[in-house]
Amino acid sequence: MFELLQTDASSQARRGRLTTPHGVVDTPVFMSVGTQGSVKALDPRELREMGTQIILGNTYHLNLRPGLDIIRAAGGLHRFINWPGPILTDSGGFQVFSLATIRKIQAHGVEFRSHLDGSLLFLGPREAMAIQAALGADIAMAFDDCPPHTSTPRELRAAVERTLRWAAECRQQPRAPGQMVFGIVQGGANAALREECARALVALEFDGYAIGGVSVGEPEPEMMRAVEMTVPFLPDRQPRYAMGLGTPAQMVELVARGVDMFDCVLPTRVARNGTAFTRRGSLSIKAGACKADFRPIEEGCDCFACQHFTRAYLRHLLNVGEILGLRMLSVHNTRMYLRTMEEVRAAIAAGTFAEYRRAFAASYVPTAKVRLARAAAAER
Repeated sequence: MFELLQTDASSQARRGRLTTPHGVVDTPVFMSVGTQGSVKALDPRELREMGTQIILGNTYHLNLRPGLDIIRAAGGLHRFINWPGPILTDSGGFQVFSLATIRKIQAHGVEFRSHLDGSLLFLGPREAMAIQAALGADIAMAFDDCPPHTSTPRELRAAVERTLRWAAECRQQPRAPGQMVFGIVQGGANAALREECARALVALEFDGYAIGGVSVGEPEPEMMRAVEMTVPFLPDRQPRYAMGLGTPAQMVELVARGVDMFDCVLPTRVARNGTAFTRRGSLSIKAGACKADFRPIEEGCDCFACQHFTRAYLRHLLNVGEILGLRMLSVHNTRMYLRTMEEVRAAIAAGTFAEYRRAFAASYVPTAKVRLARAAAAER
């Protein structure tokens, strides 16, 4: 299902091809986040036209609304949302541990109260896998325990033990036809726990492996170390997925560390606040400097927004509350993320990734606003 096509001589970067029931995905890849069955402000036609290969949905949210009965009646998640390409679904574990107002961890899952209406619910390995099978996701994630970065060593140990116990249970559950299942490595910033968790998951023979417990509020150096602690213990010929990451610069650096797949809410989230991502970092379109700036968001960008509108016009739309403004920033930001991964794949193929990585790092300067947004992304 995953073919490793090429490795980079200067780093751990790789180029691969992931085959799913709904199409082929070239890696490294950015997956647009459609938590509730929709990538915010964008429609499936736009996503396909800008080069989106795969999107992400969420078990927790889709199970609450609209519910499995509706999605089953529609013929599965692909038909319900009119997305013909591959879909990866998160298991809902992160949401149970971060959104539930009251929760009680049990041997086979978590009893919790809905963040919507307070109703009592239960989600565990069997339930998460059954929901994802009914959704018909191409890639289903194992149900895990994602501890906060402030966890004590004892709490991290307990989270890893639960993650492994639940992973074994997930591995035994029925799947949708052709569905792949990825295990999730936990362990916080503890190198020994990361290694232990990764080795145990590999022994269970999942179809791919995710690096969890990152982008949960920890400093960026700690996030990078968590990935570096994990990758050496993951198989070379299976996909590696860093969950919930990151900024464009982070993705380039994590590709260099051997990661193949990414997802992040930042492209559309910061767009709704009037911020655009560019190769030089982030740009506040709401700023007064853009009032009479008749250039595109980014010179040379091939997205619809940059081809048709100016910074001045988009600033006007944002300031008067017109939806088109945030939609166009969402178009640009999403395309910027996708284009970055296209360039990364091309650089690996050409043997020039080291030069590309240096040039990207030299030109990209994040702002305080995006750093704050990055922290907010941990709330996803």
